[in-house]
Amino acid sequence: MRFLLDAEQREFAASLYAMLTAADTPSVVRDWSRGDHASGHALWRRIAEAGVFSLAIPEAYEGLGPRPVELALAFVELGRHAVPGPLVETVTAAALLASLDDTGPAKRLLPALASGESAATVATGTYALDADMADVRLTLSARLGVGGESSPTRTPTELRLAPPPGPPRPSLDPARRLFSTSHGGELLAIDPPLPPALLIARLTTAAQALGVGLALLDRTVAYVKQRTQFGVPIGSFQAVKHQLADAKIALEFARPLVLGAAVTMAPEDVAAAKVTACEAAYATARTALQLHGAIGYTAEYDLSLWLTKARALRTAWGSPGECRDTVLSGGRRW
Repeated sequence: MRFLLDAEQREFAASLYAMLTAADTPSVVRDWSRGDHASGHALWRRIAEAGVFSLAIPEAYEGLGPRPVELALAFVELGRHAVPGPLVETVTAAALLASLDDTGPAKRLLPALASGESAATVATGTYALDADMADVRLTLSARLGVGGESSPTRTPTELRLAPPPGPPRPSLDPARRLFSTSHGGELLAIDPPLPPALLIARLTTAAQALGVGLALLDRTVAYVKQRTQFGVPIGSFQAVKHQLADAKIALEFARPLVLGAAVTMAPEDVAAAKVTACEAAYATARTALQLHGAIGYTAEYDLSLWLTKARALRTAWGSPGECRDTVLSGGRRW
């Protein structure tokens, strides 16, 4: 199969690239890391106006989707520009709400997510990402006090609309602000269908990681052309060229896997795209750090905004081991 983006898809990606390039996202990320969401909210609304969140929301709830290919293209650009916020979590929450048998929560919450008036986060464990700015805080947890006589090893899952969180917790990536999961809140569903939401979460994480890796590579190539040693740019050294070539090959190998997974939306394809893109971005981050030298370690240097994100995305919504297990099982084990 020969897969090529059509003109409309290319124009959509190009328009997002232009908008985000003009938005000075590094300063937005630094504000966000300090808990100042004003500039981030403004950028969030512009992203919503471009239709990004609508791509995950069915037309019945004022969306444009689901359109996973366009969603993947959008998240490559969001990653390339290190846009902060619960981006993956918002489209994951949209997919989760849209899949419920009871359409009440979807009708109530999805239009605001599509328009950018609201943001969402989804917690499946101890922490929720950016729960302080999210209006929709969904938690997935085992239902307490319920026996399982017909299936003793199976515990029902509750989907709840959680209350506001407490103070933030330390995070590897300062722009990915973590909050302890709040218990209780409105019960939305018992045993909601999780596969559609998990597929969207892994696909958009893979696309975001691909964008992060591409940005790291571009910034490193520009840097090695400027930094000189022994009177010549270090980019002329063969060892440096080999490292950058390896990073380029890894990222270009990941790109068709991400787009192909967006076409099929098969669990094993999405898992393969996720592990390949995230590992390529992480390897590129290591190369970028080595070639930048000591300056790459400093938080004041913009490179750090992508370095920390590459590491965090590597295990978000499925570790490399979990994704490989899904691939090897043919999509049977999630």
